[in-house]
Amino acid sequence: MKKVYQYALWIGGAAIILLFILWLSNVVSLIAPVAVLAAVSIAIGLGSLEKLKTYQYTAWIICAIVCGMVYPTAFLKWGAVDLRNPWLILIIVQLVMFGMGTQMSLKDFRGLRTMGKGVLIGLICQFTIMPITGFLLAKLFDFEPEIAAGIILIGSCSSGLASNVMVYLANANLTLSITLTAVATLIAPLMTPFLMKILAGTYVEINFLEMCFQIIKIVLIPIGAALIFDGLRNSDGIFIKIINAFSVVSILWLLIMYFGFWGYLNTIFSEHILNLIGLVNFVFGAVLFGNLYYLLFYIYPRIQRIMPLISMCGIIYFTTVTTAASRDNLLAIGLFLLLASILHNSLGYTLGYWLSRILGMDKISSKTIALEVGMQNGGMASGLAGVMGKLATLGLASAVFSPWMNISGSLLANYWRKNK
Repeated sequence: MKKVYQYALWIGGAAIILLFILWLSNVVSLIAPVAVLAAVSIAIGLGSLEKLKTYQYTAWIICAIVCGMVYPTAFLKWGAVDLRNPWLILIIVQLVMFGMGTQMSLKDFRGLRTMGKGVLIGLICQFTIMPITGFLLAKLFDFEPEIAAGIILIGSCSSGLASNVMVYLANANLTLSITLTAVATLIAPLMTPFLMKILAGTYVEINFLEMCFQIIKIVLIPIGAALIFDGLRNSDGIFIKIINAFSVVSILWLLIMYFGFWGYLNTIFSEHILNLIGLVNFVFGAVLFGNLYYLLFYIYPRIQRIMPLISMCGIIYFTTVTTAASRDNLLAIGLFLLLASILHNSLGYTLGYWLSRILGMDKISSKTIALEVGMQNGGMASGLAGVMGKLATLGLASAVFSPWMNISGSLLANYWRKNK
């Protein structure tokens, strides 16, 4: 396999040279396919370089951006399937979050008992520094309303599992990182809509309750299913019996809803009540899915290694579709968005570190909080923009910010690893 990676890297290097020659010769018709070849080959080829392996995921994100930019129409519709359909995006983002959730555990919350101060400081930093910085940058660059709101959105999201990887690489406080990510994810359905309401309400209309419901659907429901799987995998027989009983109830409930009862409820209840009932449907679905995944894991344990890859593919999907849908905006303001992402991310690391130090945290914990603050959950931001039907505008910032966060996080983590 290493030989394949090496050949791919050589092909990628040759494709970049050819791309430069084609550009100088003004052979426009061949630039797009050669650009895609270069991006794909390099993304594969980085697997042959030990020091650059951690950048392979970022290389695939960049590859997705290249594909979306040079072949935009190919990533908007496949036949009759609209790749921006909110229901399709909801399903994929739930799969992404479930895949991330399978790398979490109920044990992740135990750190609250011994690291309460660090978690509290981390949460305060995360849900103040990043959204306020996003708001100020949106004002500074004077972006269009929905694009400006997208910058505030990614700043208002919780941290993702990528920050845990960077904390591990930095030899920082991994237990604090995991606990902080878990708690921030749990409170995101309240904090993200609240911050969007007060900071982005002048840019786009924000329905607080509706956004709460959407975040619960795209984040808490799939992660809850993953934690049910974790409980089944590590529990005694009592928990398994309880979940099996709930699974039977879930099947009966969902069948009743499918065979007409949901239509009847639509005629007698208001929209808010229907949203609550809809969440109940998702909860029952999460119980069932967590149990089914446990059965699949029992039959095929290697599925656990595959789930992070599935999550990565889902995020690449969001990036490609967002780039394709917003190609014109990217051509017009892409460099300014990149500059905004660098400033946003850098200020997150800097202010997160120094505010933690001022509040009495040690250097290792402050580095941990800095990485948690600076690295937001781009998948959550993209998914939320997608289910709101605003992937091309509200989701544009996350498509640009996410690759940079991974690059800067890797650089900072490796620097801190070598300079303790």
